[in-house]
Amino acid sequence: MATKRTTKPSKNPAPAEPVVCSPCDGSGMVAATVRVGRKRRPVGQQDGLCLNCLGTGTSPDA
Repeated sequence: MATKRTTKPSKNPAPAEPVVCSPCDGSGMVAATVRVGRKRRPVGQQDGLCLNCLGTGTSPDA
């Protein structure tokens, strides 16, 4: 008689998805206001590196 074959569950579960960074929403870039003049009035925004995740887009706390 043939032996019955069964499948074993894997020992290592699938890795969890990395948690996205909340300030940049996973993009790695945040908007920084550009200020000019003596009164430091805002004239626009430019992209800057996210200081929370350092541009990786994943949360450093996870």
